[in-house]
Amino acid sequence: MDYQELLDIAEAEKNRQKSIRVHCCTSTGCQASNSVEIMKNMKNAVKTLGLEYRVQVVGVGCMGACGRGPLVQIDPNDILYEEVKLENAASIIDALNGGTTEAIKGDSQHPFFSHQLRIVREHTGKIDPERIEEYIAVGGYQSLYHAIHEMSPSEVMNEITRSGLRGRGGGGYSTGLKWATVAKMPEGQKYMICNGDEGDPGAFMDRNVLESDPHLVLEGMAIAAYAVGANHGFIYVRAEYPLAIQRLQKAIKQAKKYGLLGSQIFDCPFDFKIDIRIGAGAFICGEETALIQSVEGKRGNPVPRPPYPAQSGLWGCPTLINNVETFANIAPIIKKGADWYANIGTKDSKGTKIFALTGKVRNNGLIEVPMGITLREIVEEMGGGVPDGEVKAVQTGGPSGGCIPASMLDTPVDYKSLSSVGSMMGSGGMVVMDEETSMVEVAQFYMDFCRGETCGKCIPCRTGTVQLYALLSKILNKQATSLDLERLEELSYLVKDTSLCGLGMTAPNPVLSTLHYFKQEYLDLLQESEFNNGKVVTAAH
Repeated sequence: MDYQELLDIAEAEKNRQKSIRVHCCTSTGCQASNSVEIMKNMKNAVKTLGLEYRVQVVGVGCMGACGRGPLVQIDPNDILYEEVKLENAASIIDALNGGTTEAIKGDSQHPFFSHQLRIVREHTGKIDPERIEEYIAVGGYQSLYHAIHEMSPSEVMNEITRSGLRGRGGGGYSTGLKWATVAKMPEGQKYMICNGDEGDPGAFMDRNVLESDPHLVLEGMAIAAYAVGANHGFIYVRAEYPLAIQRLQKAIKQAKKYGLLGSQIFDCPFDFKIDIRIGAGAFICGEETALIQSVEGKRGNPVPRPPYPAQSGLWGCPTLINNVETFANIAPIIKKGADWYANIGTKDSKGTKIFALTGKVRNNGLIEVPMGITLREIVEEMGGGVPDGEVKAVQTGGPSGGCIPASMLDTPVDYKSLSSVGSMMGSGGMVVMDEETSMVEVAQFYMDFCRGETCGKCIPCRTGTVQLYALLSKILNKQATSLDLERLEELSYLVKDTSLCGLGMTAPNPVLSTLHYFKQEYLDLLQESEFNNGKVVTAAH
């Protein structure tokens, strides 16, 4: 395929599209609420009313407001319907023909939507993720062509480095520097892995990107492969994401058909193929070295570093590992330039970040916001605040993160600021808690998760998380003493400082952050338990 053929496909697809497009969300969340049947009913209504010449019903990816699904959006009028029911589906089409509908209209200008800046999610909810032609029609694969025909591998890497893009999987390491490390390795076999093993409770960002715009990830991987000299890539996705896997399989097949993956891509001496590896849902396999072990067919255990995967990874070869959202940023950066991207966000945290906003909040779902936006803007303006009551805390970073109190809602959302208050960016989970939430129970919940997900290889994590859970349970059962509280904190730091990998190193974070900001809740439980044991305590405890 040459560039003109790519443009011809785009033009043909635009000519195929009708003047009115009815977008029906068919991602996992809305499918669970019968959106596929709703879409079928709307398609039948188009035929019944004879509107095929101007109305087109399209199954699209996630529109973001997951808590209000199923969602239907109509272009070019920008009409949004939410919580659509099967019995209202046909009437939505009838309303386009002058009729009426009882479907609930949403507000597409609501702060939940209008405060977002969509780079990765620019086309999600607008294109059919199962048609490569629709992706090409919005400029898809043009960045790949531009990179391999008009830029050298080092120029591609320099562009990504100058953009300031940092890994979106949690660690926040410079993407360009990671690429450069792999590129500098001696010539020979190099691999690439897209980490889609999204396991944080409450997180579903990567799943939605893969379901809604799989070609964006494939294009980003191909550009990265060209830059570092890799010819074989793997996408590691957990088996709990069947729709993402299905759409990835279809996308890879379509890209091969058009010569956008495989041999001599765009008639250049550049070969790159992608295979899918399905994980069994082990949280530990989100850690780079454990993920590599799993891809190789072994038990997903972490191994000591160095050597780092960039030096010796998959089957002992240099391996580039980035997560889904990181790869999804690549094509937009190549298309619009490093300076454009670097002007978004803060000094040390560039671009946008996708968050799964969940918990005790009115508006939940997926949001993509510029780095530097405050937690208050996200929770109170976009999220609409807590339905009944006040915000007590916001937990970011999943089991590796921390709980930030309401008094610190003006904290900017960027890598440095979140770290300074005892939390972290993580992959993008954001859970809102109200005044009824017990922060000790929150700490216990995350520790229960971590003790069940530890691989068991190192003693601090294997036994430490179990002991931490036991201490938290003892406190909640009002059987603990002040000595137990001291042990809880000491053991948290021990596990944090001596564990082999990131799971153990960060597992105590929810405990430490709740001890720091909500210690009185622990003390109240201790006071009661020590009173029950016949002891007298004071508020000084």
